[in-house]
Amino acid sequence: MKIVGHKRIMDKLKKVLSGQDGNNDKVDILEVATQASTLSWGTRVKAFAASFLLGVVCSILGSCLLWVPGVGLALFAVFYTLGNVCSLASTMFLTGPLAQLKRMCAKERALATVVMVTCLVLTLCSAFWWKNNGLAVLFCILQFLAFAWYGLSYIPFARDAVLKVFTFCL
Repeated sequence: MKIVGHKRIMDKLKKVLSGQDGNNDKVDILEVATQASTLSWGTRVKAFAASFLLGVVCSILGSCLLWVPGVGLALFAVFYTLGNVCSLASTMFLTGPLAQLKRMCAKERALATVVMVTCLVLTLCSAFWWKNNGLAVLFCILQFLAFAWYGLSYIPFARDAVLKVFTFCL
């Protein structure tokens, strides 16, 4: 992005914050946010890798902390859920947040997304409010399965292959 674009954005932001904007010059907040957060492809890939790696580390750390007496379940639920959120958010660096949210809500991924987000919330609820170890572990397993099913939707015919393997095994 060019310096001229940054100057224009900063000028608009200064006008809005100082109350001098008036009705003549409308500021599109989404446009300002998009222009201000433009990253180069190399930076996007690095941010994706860092966020994904952080997600993996948090998930592994959460699994290790499960065995800590007393607070292990709560730590496990927090770190495992945080790991899944970081891993999911990492893809937003590659495609952009709005495009990723649209892809998450696409017809072929909507159910997996809803199950995954619901299980993220229910994992934390079962660990902190309900204090039910069995439910927390169950929701973590469902988180993993929903996240895997969501991820498979990006690979052509992967879901069909998985379904065929399970039907063959049964």
